[in-house]
Amino acid sequence: VNLFLLFLFTSSLSLPPFYNAIMGSGILGLSYAMSNTGIILFLILLTCIACLSCYSVHLLLCSAGVVGIRAYEQLGFRAFGHPGKILAAVIITLHNIGAMSSYLFIVKSELPLVIQAFLGQTSSSDDWFMNGNYLIIIVTVCIILPLTLMKHLGYLGYTSGFSLSCMVFFLSSVIYKRFKIACPLEVFGNYSVNTVVPEDTCTTKFFTINQETAYTIPILAFAFVCHPEVLPIYTELSKRMQNIGNVSILGMFIMYFFTAIFGYLTFYENTEAELLHTYSKVDPLDTLILCVRLAVLVAVTLTVPVVLFPIRRALLQLLFPGRPFHWLRHIIIAMCLLFAVNLLVILVPNIRDIFGITGATTAPSLIFILPGLFYIRIIPTNQEPMTSRPKIQAACFTALGFIFMTMSLTFIGIDWVSGEKRNLGGH
Repeated sequence: VNLFLLFLFTSSLSLPPFYNAIMGSGILGLSYAMSNTGIILFLILLTCIACLSCYSVHLLLCSAGVVGIRAYEQLGFRAFGHPGKILAAVIITLHNIGAMSSYLFIVKSELPLVIQAFLGQTSSSDDWFMNGNYLIIIVTVCIILPLTLMKHLGYLGYTSGFSLSCMVFFLSSVIYKRFKIACPLEVFGNYSVNTVVPEDTCTTKFFTINQETAYTIPILAFAFVCHPEVLPIYTELSKRMQNIGNVSILGMFIMYFFTAIFGYLTFYENTEAELLHTYSKVDPLDTLILCVRLAVLVAVTLTVPVVLFPIRRALLQLLFPGRPFHWLRHIIIAMCLLFAVNLLVILVPNIRDIFGITGATTAPSLIFILPGLFYIRIIPTNQEPMTSRPKIQAACFTALGFIFMTMSLTFIGIDWVSGEKRNLGGH
């Protein structure tokens, strides 16, 4: 474990752009995914998504190498004209909105626990400053909005390295806590010490399928999306890009697996969709977890403006092409985006739903569907005819994306419907 953390730290110094492009909030949902698949099935799915991501990066780099384009939206324009550019921009925008929503949902769920710990309380209260919905509005207005109103990213461009460091700190804490928290859990709050614990509560599951297994592949896909950032990085590192991409995805694969398995082996079936929140069941006043929460909160809060900048740039190019910079447009778009994301986070009951929907719609589009279509359309037929093996593989890859999207949305929809029926019938 120590050697792995040393490897991740040293390699992150040499490959920061790609690591930061991949790393995100999806890491917090991986233990939950493993609890609903078992270790073996999770490892198989994680390996498949990682390998497919490497192949997807290969398709993008081949397409970009032929036409010399270094922007995802421009590849869409080259492949399908203006509609292709709009489609790529819309999908990237929706995916980034999903990412922003997941970041703010972490603020919504974790900031009340930080305040609770500073006040020395072991249970939540009904005070307004313990309400996550109020807190995300305050954080948005006081911190995020002023940062988004900057004309350029400036020092915010360096926060990605800090975010990666926070996630390494998070992983180190998850590994450490695995050996400090006993199972069954000795929980705080409204849980009774006399509660009967099922015999299989602390049993490791290697292969299992249940209704919530439907969220596993979307969570994994959400965690591996880095493709819109691949081409800008390619501009600087073109000669080594495929190797850099493979090594970075391998590093994230190892980090994701360590996070998932140590988080799962700590809480087993009690693992929540947002792993960090699960630790509040054990000791809400734990100093180490409090430090992790603070680090993660700072990281995600500073990342929201970084994610918003490319969304605003894409919207300005679509709605006001060729127009010079104007402060009013700059401010209004930022305020509208933040309002929409805040409203979404307030209305969505669980971060699992954000991971699920984003990972089942925009993630397969960016990983599977668009790279395959770009490759088929951009690579000349005199170089690779449609019956050639590479183009047949790209077509199958695209079809796999559509199948994955359809199946994931279907199963998630079934889970939502059955969940509503359970709530109506059981309570």
